[in-house]
Amino acid sequence: MPANVPTYASLFADHARRLSQTHLRTLIADPARGARLRHRAGPLLLDLGRQKLDVPALDALGAQLESSGWQAARDAMFAGAPINTSEGRAVLHTALRAGGSAMPSPAPAEAQREIEATLARIGELVDAVHDGRQEALGLPGTVTDIVNIGIGGSDLGPRLAVAALAPFRTPKVRSHFLTNVDGQAAFDLINRLDPKTTLVVMVSKTFTTQETLLNGNVLRGWISEACNGDERAVARHFLAVSANTEVAGSWGVPLKQIFPMWDYVGGRYSLWSAVGLSLALAVGMEGFRAVLAGGARMDDHFRSAPWQENLPVLLALVEIWNRDVLGHPTRAVVPYADLLGDLPSYLQQLEMESLGKSVTPQGVPVGQPTVPVVWGSVGTNAQHAYFQALHQGTEVVPLDLIGIVNPAHPLHGNHDALLSNLLAQAAALALGKTAEEALAESPDGGHELAAQRTFPGDRPSSVILLDALTPESLGALIALYEHKVFLLGHLWGINAFDQWGVELGKSIARQILPALRGEQSDVPPLDAATCALIAAIHERRS
Repeated sequence: MPANVPTYASLFADHARRLSQTHLRTLIADPARGARLRHRAGPLLLDLGRQKLDVPALDALGAQLESSGWQAARDAMFAGAPINTSEGRAVLHTALRAGGSAMPSPAPAEAQREIEATLARIGELVDAVHDGRQEALGLPGTVTDIVNIGIGGSDLGPRLAVAALAPFRTPKVRSHFLTNVDGQAAFDLINRLDPKTTLVVMVSKTFTTQETLLNGNVLRGWISEACNGDERAVARHFLAVSANTEVAGSWGVPLKQIFPMWDYVGGRYSLWSAVGLSLALAVGMEGFRAVLAGGARMDDHFRSAPWQENLPVLLALVEIWNRDVLGHPTRAVVPYADLLGDLPSYLQQLEMESLGKSVTPQGVPVGQPTVPVVWGSVGTNAQHAYFQALHQGTEVVPLDLIGIVNPAHPLHGNHDALLSNLLAQAAALALGKTAEEALAESPDGGHELAAQRTFPGDRPSSVILLDALTPESLGALIALYEHKVFLLGHLWGINAFDQWGVELGKSIARQILPALRGEQSDVPPLDAATCALIAAIHERRS
């Protein structure tokens, strides 16, 4: 960043200094401030009242946002402008769900036709499998299990959604996900399933992903053995979702069983596409379209609500405040719902792969911190693992606390306890406990014990409450974070839709593999440290 361009830390330094003198205890006591920081969009309520900022600081952030031209950037994305500049591509994941929008989609008509045609094909397949008519599509006579093979965006979105929507899943098929190249997972899976009734969905945009092909070959060999080597019979067990139809076909998936991926949809934004095929097979086409509709309604909100009430915008502004102004390097995501256990991993990829950049599209250093490290796990388990450090440790870690108002089960006593823990942690992190309060609780312990039982508080969190965990609300939640990521990319001046950082390690792995296998290779020599470890592995291998 040029020296004369101010950073967010310098732009809002006066607000940060002023607020450093005011504890969250005081800020929370202002009901007018609370109203400004609490807003709803459909089934989602966002409460930012425990963030370490006040209305003047929020308005200053909003003024900076307004001067950035964010609406024009937003509209360019929805319209299909090539905002992924490093690859010259449009970014049209919103078009994938536009059929559920109340606002007309500005996406190119051709793209909309392709999307609807693919949704129709997915619906035909899903209905056939659920109705027991899959043989008409050339699939196995009986399908009891669906195995999704993919990694990154080809796994995390469908995996999250299938787990989150467990109460909506059909009992007709079971869902499984195979992602890591570690052979233990594939070995365990093929020892649990029946190859004759298993349908495999291979998901890879290029159909060259190492992990996906290795696992696919394992399952193809397993199914081939059960089919006595009959390749036509084996092919009936495989579907593919890929942009590389030719390679997928040559691998062994019949053309009529290949579903498209498009250059205008990045992997981590692809759940809404045929990448969601495993989800559609799990919850039915009506459920899948409901997920799309939930995302579309959040799109409408993002396109129409003023920034002061716009949930993705407010989340993005709070991230700028915490990351760049207050300097917090991490953010924890803690869903108080076991069904959302995969959400932290999903958001790690969505946010850190999208925003893990240090230069602009013009090749200029950004000049200020970008994405925080995203991490977390399910509450209340998290409370008994790392919340000690969050409450009394030396680092301040902002949190996203996510809860469900109405559970999908009848155990309301359990659920009330779960929600009470979420609300209690948000309150405790913000309010803390003074030394005087600690001493009054245990006067016999003296000041030494009181100091250990003091909580500084003043630790920020956002609370997101879903009315219920349904296909619609899950779609809205995912789209909420997607739009937050888009806006942060805009405000930081980085391309949120490429991922060059993923490539270097993969290319080096391709060089190392022949050496591990003891094969000759014409690639450049490996570095000394890597060669030493390869030698150690060879020495200890049985």
